[in-house]
Amino acid sequence: MIDLVIDQRRKDLGGFEVGRVLPHARRRMVGPFIFFDHMGPARFQAGFPANVDVRPHPHIGLSTLSYLFEGEMTHRDSVGVTQPIRPGEVNWMTAGSGITHSERFETLRAQGGLMNGIQAWIALPVEDEETAPSFDHYAPDLLPTYEANGMWARLIAGQAFGASSPVKTHSPMFYVHWALKPGAQAELPAEYPERAAYVAQGLVEVDGRQYHEGQMLVFEPGRPVLFTAVNDAIVMLLGGEPIGPRFIDWNFVSSSKDRIEQAKSDWRAGRMKLPDADHDEFIALPDEPPPAQANPMS
Repeated sequence: MIDLVIDQRRKDLGGFEVGRVLPHARRRMVGPFIFFDHMGPARFQAGFPANVDVRPHPHIGLSTLSYLFEGEMTHRDSVGVTQPIRPGEVNWMTAGSGITHSERFETLRAQGGLMNGIQAWIALPVEDEETAPSFDHYAPDLLPTYEANGMWARLIAGQAFGASSPVKTHSPMFYVHWALKPGAQAELPAEYPERAAYVAQGLVEVDGRQYHEGQMLVFEPGRPVLFTAVNDAIVMLLGGEPIGPRFIDWNFVSSSKDRIEQAKSDWRAGRMKLPDADHDEFIALPDEPPPAQANPMS
């Protein structure tokens, strides 16, 4: 039933830690999901330095999906959007042929507080990789919810459990937020060929074993999966139809290595427009690793 268990790897992004889950050496993607970061949980004191913010940077070939449990951050992008995101809301940014954006923590810097959320990247189908960049924001009351027997669920994106989210997606997928009370049971159906569950909080039991916060369970296809919450738990369900292999290099995703090299060249040369409301600084392309040297002792 469980094909793989992935433990998050803590990454320091410069004063702010995330738990990186995808991509993984043994599992690059789950459906169209190619990147999955748990932001925090981290408590900030008012007045923390601005270098914690995510400065303007570029993307191609993907959509970013930001979803918060707690906290607030402000998105600014090169198509002219400035949009705060708060708990339960969805920021869906489609990079397509190219977009730049920043994520700033101005409200937290002024007031202090907890940051806790998920940022996922969803790779675009080949026919949509060069689509025009765009941004959409969705309030919580637009997203389908369900509650029964100690389980509360919100369908963030895609289709699942007989419901459809209004979030505009580009391929068959699902993304669900479950909140489970102790002892509550909930079942993930076998409707998609690629499925996973990320334990964002608490402890759950699946197939006689317990799994904790920071673990992603990747499931074999064809069978439903029953979850039992050991304590108060938050589980994120994700997956969909596979869209084929993708290359990922820094912030770029594409079915073509040449397209990624072009994007890197465009960013180095300043050919990608910065956000109008946040253009005074940016994140430089990381240095390329030096070429491998022959071992004279071989």
